[in-house]
Amino acid sequence: MLITSLLPLLARYALGFDLVACPDDMVTLTILPRKAAGAAHVPEASETRPISITASAAEIDAELARGMEGALGQLIAARRTLGDQLAEQREAADAARVAAAEAAKARAAAPKPVTPAGTAGKPVVTANPPADARPDDPASLF
Repeated sequence: MLITSLLPLLARYALGFDLVACPDDMVTLTILPRKAAGAAHVPEASETRPISITASAAEIDAELARGMEGALGQLIAARRTLGDQLAEQREAADAARVAAAEAAKARAAAPKPVTPAGTAGKPVVTANPPADARPDDPASLF
């Protein structure tokens, strides 16, 4: 029953186990996920955190018998979902980084507007002054 319960984890990780007897007939089962040999999936640090269950042997057996509906199954599903979300976010960030680099290249390659000599930093006036305007009088808005 233990191996059947862990098949979803085995699809993504190699697993190590640590089984320790505790006082009062309790047992601690620790499952240690790690990168599977030859797997393309590189697990995040959060995915490889140990899963530890402390209970009586009968309680652990009963919980593992529940399969994916049990606490361990739900934890496995949550970790898989989080791992998939991390991978999707990483792909989206990479795509955005590539798009930003392409946009920067396009901006750098675009022709720059030519400014007449001696007008750098000065505002460009595009409106024509009134016909009765004189160069020595300031412009009026009224």
